[in-house]
Amino acid sequence: MRKKILLILGLLYSYTAFSQNAEDTIQMVIKSRKNTIEQQKKPYVILISADGFRYDYAEKYHAEHLLTLSKKGVSAQSMIPVYPSVTFPNHYSIATGLYPTHHGIVGNRFYDRNLKQSYSFRGKISRDGNWYKGTPLWVLAEQQHLLSANFYWVGSDADIKGIFPTYYYKYNENIGIHKRIQTVVNWLKLPAETRPHLITFYLPEVDEAGHKYGPESAETRKQVLFIDSAVHELNKAVKATGLPVNFVFVSDHGMTAADIQHPIALPAVADSSKFILSQENVLVHLYARDTSIIKSTYDILKKQAKDYDVYLRSNTPTHWHYGLANDRYNRIGDILLVSHWPKIFEVKGHKLNPGTHGYDPKLVKDMNATFYAWGPAFKQNITIKPFENINIYPMIIQILDLTYTDPIDGDQSLAREVLKK
Repeated sequence: MRKKILLILGLLYSYTAFSQNAEDTIQMVIKSRKNTIEQQKKPYVILISADGFRYDYAEKYHAEHLLTLSKKGVSAQSMIPVYPSVTFPNHYSIATGLYPTHHGIVGNRFYDRNLKQSYSFRGKISRDGNWYKGTPLWVLAEQQHLLSANFYWVGSDADIKGIFPTYYYKYNENIGIHKRIQTVVNWLKLPAETRPHLITFYLPEVDEAGHKYGPESAETRKQVLFIDSAVHELNKAVKATGLPVNFVFVSDHGMTAADIQHPIALPAVADSSKFILSQENVLVHLYARDTSIIKSTYDILKKQAKDYDVYLRSNTPTHWHYGLANDRYNRIGDILLVSHWPKIFEVKGHKLNPGTHGYDPKLVKDMNATFYAWGPAFKQNITIKPFENINIYPMIIQILDLTYTDPIDGDQSLAREVLKK
């Protein structure tokens, strides 16, 4: 009898897991939405992100298709991520034109003093729209009755301002690349009134290989060439639709080799009974449970710090835009520990990977990201100097001729440099 019960419970668990997995691969569609007649005349933008695709990877690993496409349009010497140079803050900065302290996603993990709750990029909490501030591109488009579709992007499966994209997926890695590409083509073949004009497309493979094997590895090279092939396939398939589609290919940050032989132990004074800790390999936030201990702890840390810097929230470097004066949502730690390149902190319960990111991109060139763009809106065969990724937002808004009135940190400098008009 006991064996039967265990068998039934096992089958139920397997069915639940399978059902959840199947649900994650189902496209979400808000069928009531339509493009207005005016919006149907607008061009199209596909915004592609290859996570962790360092600024020099295409040339380093001979990504021939990407190099050819970029020569037909615009390429940047590099693109400068926002600080910290990690995935969630940078994707959401690209989508909003705001620094992390102004859009609220200040790390892949962090604590909110007002909500008394921690955010993590993993799990259901990342799909709670209350964490995300600003107006991401797809929300702005939908507000103006221009349909959007998201094959993954940070925040795209959250109800930001009560709005989802018209077409989107909950993030998962169970859908093969050919199906993903065919889905984009299917969107572009929809009737004009239901066809999305803004599409995001996220690719995680290079970042995963870079972390696991390091940026100089054969595995990372293989994934760079996988991305090269995927973008080529997507570009060909989209071109066959005959629509005026503009491509923007970016990454969120770069990747560097980490010193995993000599990790930095978390200082004993960073006691979890006294501080709420939010840890990454390069950056550690300490949120004091009792604010009276901040100064004394800071003084101790400053004296004993080796291979890392110590900052109060009030004295971080100005060019980070990442301190008390900028912390609109009260989410930066009272004390920050920042490792020196290529050192990393030993995070309890986390494996040390040979590849990492998160450093100041102005100090560590390996943190710099990629930017290529091509299509009817873009000038041809030009290379531009490095720029901050917050300037992508106003550029895409100009291509789609959308109206925005909320203040942002990005400006029109990129648009003026790369767009035909």
